[in-house]
Amino acid sequence: MEFNYARHFALSAARYPHRAAVSVGKTTLTYEQLKTRVQLLSAQLQPVLGEGRVGVLASRSIDTCTAFLGTAWAGGTYVPLGLSLPDERLIALFEQLELDALIVDEAGAKKLSPAVRAAAPELILGPGNDVGRFQPVKGRVEAAVIEAQPADVAPDHLAYIIFTSGTTGMPKGVMVNGRSITLYLDAIEPHYRLMPEDRAAETCESNFDLSIHNMLTCWRGGASLHIMRPLDLVAPARFIRSKAITTWLSVPSVITLMRQAGGLKPDTLPTLRLTWFCGEPLPLEAAQAWAAAAPNSVIDNFYGPTEITIAVVLQRFGGEGPVTPERGIVAIGQPISGISMKIVDQNGDEVPDETPGEIVLAGAQCASGYFRKPDLTAKVFKTVDGEPGYFTGDRAYRDRNGIFHHLGRMDNQIKFKGHRIELEEIDAKIREVTGTSMVGTVTWPMEGETVKGLAGFYSVPELDTEKVRERLRALLPPHMVPGLIENIADMPLSANGKVDRKALRVMLDNRNEERDAAA
Repeated sequence: MEFNYARHFALSAARYPHRAAVSVGKTTLTYEQLKTRVQLLSAQLQPVLGEGRVGVLASRSIDTCTAFLGTAWAGGTYVPLGLSLPDERLIALFEQLELDALIVDEAGAKKLSPAVRAAAPELILGPGNDVGRFQPVKGRVEAAVIEAQPADVAPDHLAYIIFTSGTTGMPKGVMVNGRSITLYLDAIEPHYRLMPEDRAAETCESNFDLSIHNMLTCWRGGASLHIMRPLDLVAPARFIRSKAITTWLSVPSVITLMRQAGGLKPDTLPTLRLTWFCGEPLPLEAAQAWAAAAPNSVIDNFYGPTEITIAVVLQRFGGEGPVTPERGIVAIGQPISGISMKIVDQNGDEVPDETPGEIVLAGAQCASGYFRKPDLTAKVFKTVDGEPGYFTGDRAYRDRNGIFHHLGRMDNQIKFKGHRIELEEIDAKIREVTGTSMVGTVTWPMEGETVKGLAGFYSVPELDTEKVRERLRALLPPHMVPGLIENIADMPLSANGKVDRKALRVMLDNRNEERDAAA
């Protein structure tokens, strides 16, 4: 069993040297051309690898792909960092991570303010004038001998550290080892096997673990990866058609954006054969709209925290469901091979079917914990029935047919006016009333830890808020109808395409401060 993910790419490069490996805009690299870039970068990294951690501050780009593979080829640990991070957060991460090197693409180079540059590791590599070669932006390096094959690594070697977006404080660095990646790829291959003729879309930013799925599954199968530029994301349907994309993986909110732009109509995406949605709930009507637009594609709804290696619970959509009736979303289904799943109460005891509780996942592909956070690791990473396990903090239940249904985050369960409320339940009703999945409910205002009100948001042009409020009153008890309901043109989204509740709260707080200042 191979534990260096770059070996899958190396094998495909040997089999299909002249086939396209990666493409963006008008630039396409064959497997042989990408391999040359990867080997050159690996030779630059080898002399400086101590701890082994290589930061990558980049957008969706060929340079990111090269950094991902080149770090692994050299035997390092890939650490993608989000471009949206403020300078102070980025500097704090540099201090925590003690990186051996930092790789930037053109977008990442623009983030190198004097303060960030000073805090960065001694070696920063950026795009150079020579085709395929990175040049030192800071420091210097003497390249080692170019290695013909990726480095040998142990099963527990850290393949990557990816940071999840915490609600407070510093984000948590999830450590995923080579064994976990190999087990994941083997388990999903029956559901998502790519072939040399496939053309996969890269829809995700590098600090979202779905981007790792896209790269690994693509190059393991000898397929080509087509990176979406910002302009391509404005019109995804046009991109899919123009590039004859056959496999698609994204968050479901992309469907809503496409429908609002008029780009998702029946039979408009005939080249697709495999579709995965992951990262947030998949509304039933959105899945049906995609099925009509892509009649030749299977549609799978996937669930999986970063901590259990990308995605581990699967439900194939059959046109009508199965659906989680409380929320109007496609069920998350059942775990893939090698993963066990159960629902537990607050004491960690398994609950009967149809009873809500916390999702617990277990299996050998579980992550190694949080980087330099032993107390937090011990709190949620525990042995479950003899296997490494993870307590997800997500609420769900299993129905009598063995299908699992997601109910939202445990920390989105709040107490308001003496009632326990699920924010996702309010979201579900706003989606039903407005016909869009671009919705979000937040607690606001807050008085310390006490919830003083609820605010609901949606994004549908010219849909009157009073009509929405009136319909919500018919569907929800009074204490669950948000006191503030707003129709906003631009719903704030995270870098991963999810509705950003934190940004909604900040928007309300800022507006309040402006009113107080003007008074």
